[in-house]
Amino acid sequence: MIGVVTIHSDHPFMPPESDRSPIRRLRGRLAAGVTLWTSTHDDRRAGLTVSSMMVADGEPGRLVALLDPDSELWAAVDGSRTFAVSWLTYDERKLADAFAGTAPAPGGPFKLAEWDDTEWGPVLHGASSWAGCRLANEPREVGWALLVEGVTEHIELGEEQASVLAHRRGRYLRID
Repeated sequence: MIGVVTIHSDHPFMPPESDRSPIRRLRGRLAAGVTLWTSTHDDRRAGLTVSSMMVADGEPGRLVALLDPDSELWAAVDGSRTFAVSWLTYDERKLADAFAGTAPAPGGPFKLAEWDDTEWGPVLHGASSWAGCRLANEPREVGWALLVEGVTEHIELGEEQASVLAHRRGRYLRID
């Protein structure tokens, strides 16, 4: 007998909605831009897809995010005290998945694109918008994450991209 394959609109490994955290479900109702945070420490690159972040205006400006304390990225940021943040486009969603650890990346996610080394960390080659930051202070625990604050030391604002990558309720959105 041949098995029947069905296609579902939900993620196949997602727990039922009743078993999900209410606070995560609440956060999922917000659309958030998708960024790639990178750093280098001891000649090792590390990166992580981050959408739980905000940009704070001021002199100097700051980037604030929730980062996984067990991530390779946090270890690199903690060691180097610097990081780079690249804003991703809709066409870079596979790269976002690779750095989030939800898609395969043979040889590691840095093999999937070209990078420009900066004093803050690797920046996606051709990135239209990115910022170089220095860790502002020691992070504090907030729930499962570390609240990390960086002072912006460098900002590149290139041509406005036609398609911005956003995330909402576990899915990517294209914002034109």
